[in-house]
Amino acid sequence: MIKQKLIIIFIFILAVLAINLSYPKYFDQGVDFINEKELSIGSYQIKLPHFLDKEFKLGLDLQGGTHLVYEADLSEIAEEDYENSIQGLRDVIERRVNLFGVSEPLVQTQETGSHHRLIVELPGIKDPAQAIKEIGETPFLEFKEQKSADETQKILDKKQEIQDRAAEMQEQGKGYEEISAELDKIEDWELAMKDPNFQVTTLTGKYLKKAELGFDQTTYKPMILIEFDKEGTKLFAELTSRNIGKPLAIYIDGFLISAPTVQEQIGGGKAQITGQFTVEEARELARNLNAGALPVPITLISQQTVGPTLGAVSLDTSLKAGIFGFITLIVFMLLFYRFMGVFAVVSMIIYVALVLSLFKLIPVTITLAGIGGFILSIGMAVDANILIFSRMREEMEDGKSLSLALKDGFNRAWPSIRDGNITTLIVALILFAFGSSFVKGFAFTLSLGILISMFSAIFITKNLLQCFVNTRLEKMKKLWK
Repeated sequence: MIKQKLIIIFIFILAVLAINLSYPKYFDQGVDFINEKELSIGSYQIKLPHFLDKEFKLGLDLQGGTHLVYEADLSEIAEEDYENSIQGLRDVIERRVNLFGVSEPLVQTQETGSHHRLIVELPGIKDPAQAIKEIGETPFLEFKEQKSADETQKILDKKQEIQDRAAEMQEQGKGYEEISAELDKIEDWELAMKDPNFQVTTLTGKYLKKAELGFDQTTYKPMILIEFDKEGTKLFAELTSRNIGKPLAIYIDGFLISAPTVQEQIGGGKAQITGQFTVEEARELARNLNAGALPVPITLISQQTVGPTLGAVSLDTSLKAGIFGFITLIVFMLLFYRFMGVFAVVSMIIYVALVLSLFKLIPVTITLAGIGGFILSIGMAVDANILIFSRMREEMEDGKSLSLALKDGFNRAWPSIRDGNITTLIVALILFAFGSSFVKGFAFTLSLGILISMFSAIFITKNLLQCFVNTRLEKMKKLWK
């Protein structure tokens, strides 16, 4: 009996916390009313705090946000590696914008002719500069090896040839367009655009495992310690083995950071990035590399702030539909299950409050798809209660007491509840694993709702009903049948 009372107290406290976290307005109004009375104990004045107030995070389709389009530079990537590189780029960007919480960015690739683009939609970010900063802080890390003396000289000669020809035409009074057209006729003019000292390798930030701040043991200057994954370790070992005694250049975002000379083959997959860093710069660089070094460089080609695609009207309509549906379920449960329906209603109210509280605490970015998953999970919660109550009625019609009917009804309903929810949960997990961002939102809210609905039906409803075992109300058969 004491255990039962403790469980009921726990359910009551849980309900109060969940309801006030979901909608703290009335609690805070009560606190303000009490604080205005200036109550005190002795010389100590009582000041009650407001309840934790967190906003719901709304998706791009409900609150608008920022739309960015990036062009991926695949000029240094073999054609057969295009798909893997673009997919790796998409994964890194999505990981970057998700770094500080659960959100539902839309990050997708687009191929138009020879152009490979990345479309990024960030809900809630109305300032494009902020969004660009979030993406732009993700550095492009690459390692380059020294070119042969012949290659270097060939590029330098071509640069000199173009400079001499351009200067000659300027002296003749030629305009920019004429000079450009003439320079295009020079054989292999593209060589002049290349780095004369270093050439790209297959080792990039794509293979980075982690980066952390370190300090030189002699000079105590800050540096970045990096470690590659299994494939990167192999590539790094091959790169250092063929460049012993030569410099190995480390570039970040196209800028030369360091070019240490390789003393021996390095097989452990670890390296150091040194340069004229401050401690804060080194720490920030390590943090950004961990967030995801880009496998290929990207250039922003389009940016715009977008309003809600469905807008506040759609959100208001969705909320009204959910409320009307919930009220309809309440009426149905009360009409068909009478007194037992009251407990189902209480259980569902607590269930809704718990789910909304988790949406705030995780936090979950709510889209229309996510709202759909949540409303569907309410139906699953009602379904569990209906199975339980129907079984209990059958047991009571056989002459069993409320206590025995409650026990047998829950035991016999549990396999159906378990199997129905688990199969739905499996489908939701598959959708989350293989679906796009908005499909994942639907799957996540549905999965969360299913788990909480099983808790509310099996734990909350059952314990509320047990409060009336061996009471006068138990003998009033019309309440239960």
